[in-house]
Amino acid sequence: MFEVGDHIFYPMHGAGKVKAIEEKEFSGKKQTYYIIHLLIGNMKVMIPKRKMSKSTIRPVKDLDTVKKIATMFEGRASDETLTWKQRDKMNTDKLKAGKLLGMAEVVSGLVQMQEEKKLNSSDRIMLKKAQEYLMSELKLIEGMTVDKTKEFLSIITRDRLSVA
Repeated sequence: MFEVGDHIFYPMHGAGKVKAIEEKEFSGKKQTYYIIHLLIGNMKVMIPKRKMSKSTIRPVKDLDTVKKIATMFEGRASDETLTWKQRDKMNTDKLKAGKLLGMAEVVSGLVQMQEEKKLNSSDRIMLKKAQEYLMSELKLIEGMTVDKTKEFLSIITRDRLSVA
């Protein structure tokens, strides 16, 4: 499914790189594991190869996908009719799904809300996580330069997010 060196995205953990595929023995049983180094928290995880096909781990998207997503945000208005509880569930579901578009939508919506009013603590935490997940993936996309990253973030947040 994945090879050593592949860039992957692990929902709710961020992007990383397959560092090795190793056979380990636990409780007398040998299993093959993917050893993945995640960018967020500089964390190493081991995932059994047999469970990988059932997981939501996916390859990191490509530059063309980022461009398509950016065009989807041009002229888009936010949906302000949701209650906090509905918005929180929707945003949580998008982050759990681990799709690049969903992460961009969460960042876009919360940054827009932040401009209009102060975010509550749950929304601030959600925004921080969504930004971390999004940035971890953007860093691993081949051909994604710092300037392209700034341009993408500028589009999805309608120039409301300052990018360092």
